[in-house]
Amino acid sequence: MNHSLKPWNTFGIDRHARQVVHAENAIQLLNVWQQATSENLPVLILGEGSNVLFLEDYSGVVLINRLKGIEVSELPDAWLLHVGAGENWHSLVKYTLEKGMPGLENLALIPGCTGSSPIQNIGAYGVELQRVCAYVDCIELSTGLQKRLSAEECRFGYRDSIFKHEYQDRYVIVAVGLKLAKAWHPVLSYGDLTRLDPQTVTPQQVFDAVCHMRITKLPDPKVNGNAGSFFKNPVINSTAAEKLLAAFPSAPHYPQADGSVKLAAGWLIDQCQLKGARVGGAMVHRHQALVLINEDNATSDDVVALARYVRQQVGEKFDVWLEPEVRFIGAQGEVNAVEVIA
Repeated sequence: MNHSLKPWNTFGIDRHARQVVHAENAIQLLNVWQQATSENLPVLILGEGSNVLFLEDYSGVVLINRLKGIEVSELPDAWLLHVGAGENWHSLVKYTLEKGMPGLENLALIPGCTGSSPIQNIGAYGVELQRVCAYVDCIELSTGLQKRLSAEECRFGYRDSIFKHEYQDRYVIVAVGLKLAKAWHPVLSYGDLTRLDPQTVTPQQVFDAVCHMRITKLPDPKVNGNAGSFFKNPVINSTAAEKLLAAFPSAPHYPQADGSVKLAAGWLIDQCQLKGARVGGAMVHRHQALVLINEDNATSDDVVALARYVRQQVGEKFDVWLEPEVRFIGAQGEVNAVEVIA
C-alpha cells in the first residue's frame, strides 16, 4: 500500500493503493486488468480523479486511462469527432472552438477526462453530454471484445448512464464519439449567459462567459482540493414542488419534460446558512455552497461527516434529501454514496 493516491484525486485526500499503473493503449489496459484479476485484486479505472472520494486505502490496482487521440470527419450538416478516453475534457472543448466546431462551449472547464464524461452524463449551464454524444466505444474487460454503444444504448439520465449500473465494473470506455451540428444554436438559459444576445452572440463569447462563471464561483482544486459539485441538483415530483414553492416562492426551479421539477442544491444548502461550515479540515465553500473543499488537510472521514451534516440540514428544512454526485470509493471499489452519508 505504498502508492499515494493524493495526485490521483482532486480532493487531495491522502490515501494509498497497492499499485498505480498508467495505460497508454487498450492492450496495456486489458493486460493490467486481467493480471490483477487473476491475482484476485480489485481494479479501479480513473481518468483524472476529479469526481471521486477515497474513503479508505484501495486494496488493488488503480489504472490510469491515458488513451489519447482526436479524429475529425465531416458530414454535410455536422462534424464527427472520435476522442480517446484519456484526452482532457477542457482541452477538447478549446480544440473544437479553435477549429471552428462549436457546441461544447457550455461544458468548458469541467474537470476530468473525456472517457469519464459519459459515465456522469456531464452537464453545465443547460447542456448535457447526451446532447452531443453519438456513441461510446468500450471494451469488455473479461473478454477484450470491443463494443460500440449508441447514445440511446448509453441510457443517459441526469448525472447517470448505463456505465454506473450494468457496465460499471465490466467495461472500460476507450473512446467517445461526438456529433457537433454545423447549424449552431446557443444555449443561454443559465446564469450570466441569460444576459447575452442570442442574435449576435458567438461561441467564443459563450465559452468566455462560462469560464468566467466557473473561475469566479468555483474553487481551484490546486488551491483547495475539491471534486466540483458535491451533490446532484435534486429532482422532485410536481406535488412536492408545489408544496416547497408555496413555502419558498423564490426557490430556483426548473420544470422537466416528465412533469418533475429540478431544484438548485446550492441554493438549498445556502438557505441553511451552511457556507463556511466545517468538520475537521473539510469545509463548505464560502462562495459556492454546492462545493465541499479540503480546506486544511481534510480526511475522507471529515468530508463524509460534513456531507452528512449538510444533507441532514437541508432535509430537515426542505424535506429534500440530497444525493452525492461524487463517487465514493472503498477498499474494494465504489460504494453507495447515499448509504454512506444517510
